[in-house]
Amino acid sequence: MDFLAGCIGGAAGVLVGHPFDTVKVRLQVQSVDRPLYRGTFHCFQSIIRQESMVGLYKGIGSPMMGLTFINAIVFGVQGNAMRHLGQDTPLNQFLAGAAAGTIQCVICCPMELAKTRMQMQGTGESKKSRKLYKNSLDCLIRIYRREGLWGVNRGMVTTLVRETPGFGVYFLAYDVLTRTLGCEPNDPYMVPKLLFAGGMSGIASWLSTYPVDVIKSRLQADGVGGVCRYSSIADCVRQSVRREGYRVFTRGLTSTLLRAFPVNATTFATVTLVLMYARGPQEGPGDCEVAQQAAHQTQLPPQSQHSSL
Repeated sequence: MDFLAGCIGGAAGVLVGHPFDTVKVRLQVQSVDRPLYRGTFHCFQSIIRQESMVGLYKGIGSPMMGLTFINAIVFGVQGNAMRHLGQDTPLNQFLAGAAAGTIQCVICCPMELAKTRMQMQGTGESKKSRKLYKNSLDCLIRIYRREGLWGVNRGMVTTLVRETPGFGVYFLAYDVLTRTLGCEPNDPYMVPKLLFAGGMSGIASWLSTYPVDVIKSRLQADGVGGVCRYSSIADCVRQSVRREGYRVFTRGLTSTLLRAFPVNATTFATVTLVLMYARGPQEGPGDCEVAQQAAHQTQLPPQSQHSSL
């Protein structure tokens, strides 16, 4: 039931947060010489005007498809890691979360590649223009036919560098916040406390790894339109800093933070309500740990998540 609640909560989080993620990706990868968008809100307005509301949800099929698998991996690895480590301490929460973040990259990386390609498709064009990819699955199939398994896993190293500490920071921050706030099953303010802890943990997780996410997005979007600009991670960092300065590592940060809190808040609220309904009013949501394990998505986003936080 915890797994089911996590899946439903994660899906709700994706629906709430995906428009912000689309804006984030567009801002991260747009050309500095010919920028299409002046900022977060201008990007929102431009996408809606040129591509309708549907444009904000481009690529949503990929995180939706990968959600179940990612949650299964995260729950299994994090739970087993905590049992193996023994004590429920903040350090162990970080280590267990980092382990979960590492393992789920197998699903997260191809999923985010398809999401990024779909989000970049038709940038600045009329919604009636011809599209290269029909959907996220078609996108991955076409990439595999052209570039093989290596192409499908483009950005895997940067995904690992982002997700491993990102998930660790998320679980650590959530554990510290719930301990500090005093989250108890009979507390009438337990749900608001869970929402606040989840939202702030998502923000902390994104802040800890955001520069890596910028490079990951650029590498995964590289080649859209037939032009490849980067030969490696180091080359991408070098070119980005040379052309745009160190501020490049904060591109799209506003939309990411605007997304992080409501996504995690939505996920926590949904998970809590599902567990309360399933267990009955006499039990309610058992404790903070259940919600903690269920609520984190890609990337975490994520989680995003980090997936999606």
